[in-house]
Amino acid sequence: MGCDGGTIPKRHELVKGPRKVEKVDKNAELVARWHYCALSQEKLRRPIVACELGRLYNKDAIIEFLLDKSADKAPMEAASHIKSIKNVTELNLADNPAWSGDKESIKGDKYDDMQSARFICPVVGLEMNGRHRFCFLRNCGCVFSERALKEVKAEVCHKCGVPFQGEDVIILNGNKEDVETLKKRMEDRRLKSKLEKKSKKCKSAELASQQDTAEDSPGPSKAKNGQDCISSTSGEKRQIIFTKSSDNGNSSVPGKVSKVNKASSIATKRSIADSEEKSEAYKSIFTSHSSAKRSKEECSNWVTHTAYYF
Repeated sequence: MGCDGGTIPKRHELVKGPRKVEKVDKNAELVARWHYCALSQEKLRRPIVACELGRLYNKDAIIEFLLDKSADKAPMEAASHIKSIKNVTELNLADNPAWSGDKESIKGDKYDDMQSARFICPVVGLEMNGRHRFCFLRNCGCVFSERALKEVKAEVCHKCGVPFQGEDVIILNGNKEDVETLKKRMEDRRLKSKLEKKSKKCKSAELASQQDTAEDSPGPSKAKNGQDCISSTSGEKRQIIFTKSSDNGNSSVPGKVSKVNKASSIATKRSIADSEEKSEAYKSIFTSHSSAKRSKEECSNWVTHTAYYF
């Protein structure tokens, strides 16, 4: 069964020990985190965005991820905390003048230095290749090295001049401790925004209810207007009664309204021609008088009736 010919086996050849833990190449890990999108695993190209945990993405990949509403959508751990486009910030990056790009390495006959970075810190000039800690500001999206923020202390952005606070600084591709602190800040920030939205809704509902109650309950101006309407309608009735009473021949002063009871209103409904109190001269003014009526001889057979035909 082997081992002949004077061969001497060793212990590790006969006994299987525990497997060695495979170590990840640090250079390859840095290249994957700083040169490729964390969602689509494609090369980073502008516009580049970063989430609240400091991960780098291509903006088009984030938009496609948010628009995909299919049921068989695979859950992405790298973008599970991104619910809308407002959860990411577009980065304002400074180009590295020493970076030649991918044009020289197309043929494959030249060494491609993966440690050379496409972007640098605009203050100190450090390359953004993962060897140095970088961060960005949530307010404006400008990217700086952590050394620049420590050396040049200011409450205003060094590039665009937008004011910021310590909570607005987010570290790019930080370690586990940095990710945990950023996650706590993200949760607190979102909870605070939800509470503010609820308070605004409650205030708007209260204002709407107050306006409705104010419209339903008549104020002093509305009460006055109502009295004016009542007085105006009553004035019109009194004017009508005044004209009716004037037909009876009662002398009345203009502008003064006399109260008329039901008996007088019934009396006004009678024909003036039948009343004995009026004179014949006064009765002859109206069309109901016998002198205003035409006789059959005066009326023609073929002419249409007029208002004076009875």
